[in-house]
Amino acid sequence: MNNRQRVMAVLNYQPYDHLPIAHFGFWNETLDKWAQEGHLSVDEARRWFDGNPTDAVISAKLGFDMNYYSAFHIATHLWPPFERQVMEELADGGRKVLNEEGVIVLEIPGATGIPTEIEHLFKGRKEWEELFKPRLQWHEERVTRMPVRVNDHMQPWDEGGLEFLKQDTRDYLYGIHCGSLYGNIRNFIGMTGSAYLLADDEALFDELINTVADICYQGAKTALESGAKFDFGHFWEDICFNNGPLINPRVFRAKVGPHYKRITTLLNSYGINVVSLDCDGKIDALVPIWFENGVNTMFPIEVGTWDASIAPWRAKYGRELRGVGGMNKKVFAYDYAAIDTEVERLKPLVALGGYLPCPDHRIPPDAKWENVQYYCERMHKAFD
Repeated sequence: MNNRQRVMAVLNYQPYDHLPIAHFGFWNETLDKWAQEGHLSVDEARRWFDGNPTDAVISAKLGFDMNYYSAFHIATHLWPPFERQVMEELADGGRKVLNEEGVIVLEIPGATGIPTEIEHLFKGRKEWEELFKPRLQWHEERVTRMPVRVNDHMQPWDEGGLEFLKQDTRDYLYGIHCGSLYGNIRNFIGMTGSAYLLADDEALFDELINTVADICYQGAKTALESGAKFDFGHFWEDICFNNGPLINPRVFRAKVGPHYKRITTLLNSYGINVVSLDCDGKIDALVPIWFENGVNTMFPIEVGTWDASIAPWRAKYGRELRGVGGMNKKVFAYDYAAIDTEVERLKPLVALGGYLPCPDHRIPPDAKWENVQYYCERMHKAFD
């Protein structure tokens, strides 16, 4: 078996020869640190992104079999993006910057993570019509201009990438990323802005969701109708935090749920029966909405401070609810004993079936190279 076959066997409760050891990428600062320590070349650190050939090289050096987040990405975002501009230089070295999503953020030298949002260009109907709606129109280039991993290199969809996907000869996992139905909207109008928009102009709120969802659907439809073969479908949202959703679940079910159903039904019609979704935070209140609308694999199941786990969801929703993630990445900063304890914790979860352990988000800069290698070694021994 190859790793592509193994992952699909795990998620479909089928026999496999050994459990594939998966990850979900790295912070760029992590790769820079490892390059400084001599574990990677500077070129490898800079060339990495999810699922590309360099990712495969780094994975092998650490002992991972694959990065689950390996997929062909349809361009469902603002196109063209806003031109990045420095709006103001601050005395302390910080800068107010207009980013590609039309948000003015505070950038501080040396700071990592998500920058503070100061202001959003989106205010309402006027800005929607003039600035945002023109950037959220469907056209086939949202598929045909995107890169495809073709074994050991990246190739444009319309310059050989599609033909490679039609042949279906790869030995690595590769999904179709269908975009975001609400998370991207939340990004460019802000969490507070989205709450006010729902109250002040529900018709416009609906129009935003319908417009973005149509791009996601048309992109998936175009890619699938081409004859390209994919292993799984995937979405991204990031609409929860440590206490729960950033949107009222009732609103999410009514306004976003049907769009999920439309896309997952399309995926199913092309034989894609594993549909995963990436959402950080405490997602429990949204799990039933995704599940009833065809999303059957939760990812990355952040352990966080709330001990997220596949186990209670499986008990509640049954074997059709699958999972990828749920491994506490914090142990990479500790010692071998902590890693041993985490591997033992994962054993009964793997025994449930339909579950693939994976660090519960990108591996952070405090992770020690030798600890990550040890984790991979222990996982291979435990599950081979």
